[in-house]
Amino acid sequence: MRFIVDAHLDLSMNALEWNRDLRLPVEQIRQREAGLTDKPDRGKGTVSLPALRNGNIGVVVATQIARYVETGSKLPGWNSPQQAWAQTQGQLAWYRAMEDAGEMRMLRNLPDLENHLVEWNLQLEDKPAPIGCILSLEGADSLVTLDYLDVAYNNGLRAIGPAHYGPGRYANGTDATGKMKENGLALLRKMEDLNIILDATHLCDDAFWQAMDHFNGPVWASHNNCRALVDHNRQFSDDMIRVLIQKGAVIGAALDAWMMVPNWQRGISTPERMNCTLETIVDHIDHICQIAGNSKHVGIGTDLDGAFGKEQCPADMETIADLQKLPSLLRKRGYTEQDIEGIMSGNWLSFLRKTWGK
Repeated sequence: MRFIVDAHLDLSMNALEWNRDLRLPVEQIRQREAGLTDKPDRGKGTVSLPALRNGNIGVVVATQIARYVETGSKLPGWNSPQQAWAQTQGQLAWYRAMEDAGEMRMLRNLPDLENHLVEWNLQLEDKPAPIGCILSLEGADSLVTLDYLDVAYNNGLRAIGPAHYGPGRYANGTDATGKMKENGLALLRKMEDLNIILDATHLCDDAFWQAMDHFNGPVWASHNNCRALVDHNRQFSDDMIRVLIQKGAVIGAALDAWMMVPNWQRGISTPERMNCTLETIVDHIDHICQIAGNSKHVGIGTDLDGAFGKEQCPADMETIADLQKLPSLLRKRGYTEQDIEGIMSGNWLSFLRKTWGK
């Protein structure tokens, strides 16, 4: 099986807000949720730590996420930045609990990464290695002030997406408009100083272009698809993809069905009726490769179980372990074994070695 890096999973959100014990197999988590209706994806999850191991997914970028919302907002979130910060600290506590249990291992630097890869390759069936975890903050709202970034960095934070959905405290995100705020530009400067990766995912167009102009540190896009194939501001235009390529970024292919196929209607469309399969995500991967002229700027960033489950992911996926179907699909498109190795893990690993090797 190919070794896989998944650059975007909301593991702690699922553990705390969905109350999922991710140490269990996916099927057991589904059984526990039988009959629950509080969330649309109950009983339809695809991700667990055993499923990651079954799919040889040994490194993940795992999020902390907590949005601040102003009075009257229709988005879910917390009523103060302090509450949002507290939520992310609860999520951090869960990651640490998983470390203590031997289930996960936080990767903070290049030696951590290289040592983890060696152990992963040598692991025994009766003693599985922990899942390597790189901590990322999806939306910066929970940073009460920039001083909190020092605390977060010391706790292991290594990537930040300044915005999520809607207007944010530091930047505007999906479905919003407007440039970075002054504190957002200050955030970018401090991220540069700490060598924190800028995740361009979710930045609205204005904020994206301003961030590209102002940020000189490492940039990636953990989970983003192509606007040329699905026309929505959540996706990257070809010009956006080009500037990311120029900056040496890697773009993670996301497996949320509404981002994969056009005309998706939430709660109505199904992957089967929309013919949304893993073959569909290869279309997005290929589009980025054609713009780049090579396969070095695309990877996997599934976003699986990011508040959706089987009802809104490729029809031919039962669990995240089915990412192992991708190499044969890429091979059919004419991708070489070296290309496939890069897309499944090598491009992310090269990016991290360059970023953390400074």
